Amino acid sequence: MTTGCLFPLLELIDTPSDLRRLPEARLPALAQELRDFLIQTVAHTGGHFSANLGTVELTLALHYVFNTPDDRLVWDVGHQTYPHKILTGRRARMNTLRRKDGIAGFPKRGESPYDTFGVGHSSTSLSAALGMAIAAERAGSDRKVVAIIGDGAMTAGMAFEALNHIGHLKSDLLVVLNDNEMSISPNVGALSAHLTQLLSSRLFSTVREGGKKVLSHVPPVLEVARRAEEHVKGLLVPQGTLFEELGFHYFGPVDGHDLPTLLATLSNLRALDGPRLLHVVTRKGKGYKLAEEEPVDYHGVGTFDPACGLKPAATGGGLTYTQIFGEWLCAMAAQDERLMGITPAMREGSGLVEFSKRFPERYFDVAIAEQHAVTLAAGMACDGLKPVVAIYSTFLQRAYDQFIHDVALQNLPVLFAIDRAGLVGPDGPTHAGSFDYSYLRCIPNLVIMAPADENECWHMLYTGFQLNQPAAVRYPRGKGPGVKIDREMRALPVGQGEIRRRGQGLALLAFGTMVPVAEAVAERLDATVVNMRFVKPLDEALIVQMAAEHGGLAVLEENVVAGGAGSAVSECLARRGLTPPVLHIGLPDRFIEQGERAELLAECGLDVDSVAQRLAAFKKTVITGL
Repeated sequence: MTTGCLFPLLELIDTPSDLRRLPEARLPALAQELRDFLIQTVAHTGGHFSANLGTVELTLALHYVFNTPDDRLVWDVGHQTYPHKILTGRRARMNTLRRKDGIAGFPKRGESPYDTFGVGHSSTSLSAALGMAIAAERAGSDRKVVAIIGDGAMTAGMAFEALNHIGHLKSDLLVVLNDNEMSISPNVGALSAHLTQLLSSRLFSTVREGGKKVLSHVPPVLEVARRAEEHVKGLLVPQGTLFEELGFHYFGPVDGHDLPTLLATLSNLRALDGPRLLHVVTRKGKGYKLAEEEPVDYHGVGTFDPACGLKPAATGGGLTYTQIFGEWLCAMAAQDERLMGITPAMREGSGLVEFSKRFPERYFDVAIAEQHAVTLAAGMACDGLKPVVAIYSTFLQRAYDQFIHDVALQNLPVLFAIDRAGLVGPDGPTHAGSFDYSYLRCIPNLVIMAPADENECWHMLYTGFQLNQPAAVRYPRGKGPGVKIDREMRALPVGQGEIRRRGQGLALLAFGTMVPVAEAVAERLDATVVNMRFVKPLDEALIVQMAAEHGGLAVLEENVVAGGAGSAVSECLARRGLTPPVLHIGLPDRFIEQGERAELLAECGLDVDSVAQRLAAFKKTVITGL
């Protein structure tokens, strides 16, 4: 993809230094070019769309006012950083966005010195920025640190922990709250913009601080003045009261698409010290009408024609595992009024849209608060409800203590529907579910299931729901092998695998997504295939039987080998004093970068051809001794 002459101003910008050489009057035209280039790019590559369109002016203003990369910009989540990438030397490679060996979909320290902190999970920017501010202070540096955080990320407890600490330390740090959920309120107009510029000016700050020094000799008068200031600001900008109480000087709200106001306000705030918070209101999808009207639909997109917009989702070709979960949840809720559905801000991604419509009083979106989601479920389970927590594997990592302490330790019947297990593709290592077998199977009282196909997923969800203990069903992104679903609610015998194919020489013990791979490979090698089904409890009797009947065992899993299901198999054999040759096939001991899922499976040696080659060599070794 080439820019041609469609973007004459943008082609002048290879680094923010180039941007800062432009006259301010040319920035609105540059913003339009940047937005048009962004639309063209994401339509070509897919990726996060509406949030990035909303941060065009804000990104320009930040890089124009602050001396990046010496001044630090710390982005939260990363959904809104494509304009930042375009302006920081990566414009020519944006056609590789989220592709193998291409530009990452999130800020990545190894990719650019302008990416000061790697992100992907929400609500980390404030803590990281505070760490950088402390480092600057200790080094005697006058560099500035800015954290840009969205209103959604502010729902996480970690963000408030950091705000509290920043206010306590009175650190020299600017927080930009990018509010793209609320509509632009009446306060965001000419009067509000004027007041924000006035309140952020050095003159006002000097007068205010000077007045405090004078009045410090008369404490009662100082307290009256302080409260008067708070009440006036509270009348004008009531949403700022919380931040003022936490020790911040609050400014805003300002229109995040008004470049002159943004530039003037940020210039004023750069000159000030201490904790400051600028409330900026932006609009998701700004400049692309379809995305403005349906920002959720256009949050993350595949390739599309900008002239036509997104095509309706295809209805044929089978269901994804996420859709299967959504249908099962509604069917189960219709049968059991105790069922409660919980999600940490992933209604669409986890398949809860229909459930939220049909059972609104039993649907709980707790926002980006995974820890709260898990303990909320524990509390429900204490008093007779049957909570189902729908969560991505990578996000469950954030609630590990709550999983152990609040659910498993108390042996509470909470069902975890763990989506996006294994490799997820273009979102890369921040979103991959590579570790859940390892971090879950060491927890007592927990049943862990991994479906080999769509039908098994349905019945495993029911199995976990019926248990009187914690249970987890772990399934991948996308579609399964295409097995028809028997929608009867039928529980599987806990801890029992099944032999899918009888062969000779080798027994392939496969978990979850690797069962179809094992079946395909077994046809070439005449091997036995076992669908293990349960990571915990293991079917130890079946493992022992396979060891007795075969010359070697191979364990296949889409999880890291270290501590995974294969480790559990080897532990089982060791406990019984058995020493058959065992080959472990799983994800390697490294983070897997972005790419299409099929590409990444091949890279990790988990595709059919790679597995067949390894197993053929292993079989030759264990059977013939060569």
